[in-house]
Amino acid sequence: MKKLFILSLFAFASALGAHAQNSSWSASSAGENNVYFNKVEKNSSSTPDENGFIRRWSLLEPILWPNRSNTVFTDSYLRETFCSKLTSSKKKPLVLPETPKDGQKTVVNDSLKLKWHVLESTGYNVQLYRFATQRSLQRYGIILAAVTHVIAPEEMDVRLSVGSNSASMWWINGEEALILSGDRRMVVDDASALVHLKKGDNRINGYVINGPGMSNFCLRFLDKNNKPVTYLTIK
Repeated sequence: MKKLFILSLFAFASALGAHAQNSSWSASSAGENNVYFNKVEKNSSSTPDENGFIRRWSLLEPILWPNRSNTVFTDSYLRETFCSKLTSSKKKPLVLPETPKDGQKTVVNDSLKLKWHVLESTGYNVQLYRFATQRSLQRYGIILAAVTHVIAPEEMDVRLSVGSNSASMWWINGEEALILSGDRRMVVDDASALVHLKKGDNRINGYVINGPGMSNFCLRFLDKNNKPVTYLTIK
């Protein structure tokens, strides 16, 4: 049984690798003429790109969180930081808005008012470093929050697949779904977990933490055949 389980995992990893190599996306698809994001029209919707990557997000301006190294980002450190140390103005764990509006502000760590930006990435990978630098915001030693909503036409069991630089943690409908710990580069489908999407609105939110270096992420859903799920609506 153990041997069969290991072989199954190997087959799944091989399928993901083959799919990634045969896909038409590339990092160079983002940032042409230094355009990494497009503004989103109010009340408009979107869909995943042809490879299933979700490009539309509400991004919170960087939260200053000094770290000299990314090696401290263990599972326990991330859970404590994201679930306990980040506080609202009432010194309670920070609760992100259900659906952050463009320009809306959130109070972090008692006094810091940070603004939300509703944006569509021009590439499959959401360039958080560029998001910060193009707005003259802190780009190292930070935490960035991201929120989006996907509308599923039916209930479905899918695989949440994420890559991030550096560590990150993700929730679906308020339930922890996936954690990527340690000092890591962003690799497509770097980590994944089986999740359930209910019919209708599903809220995805995550934190990406970074010390020195670049910061970005990519996220998509894969079906039971490891094919990208593209028939979702993103709001």
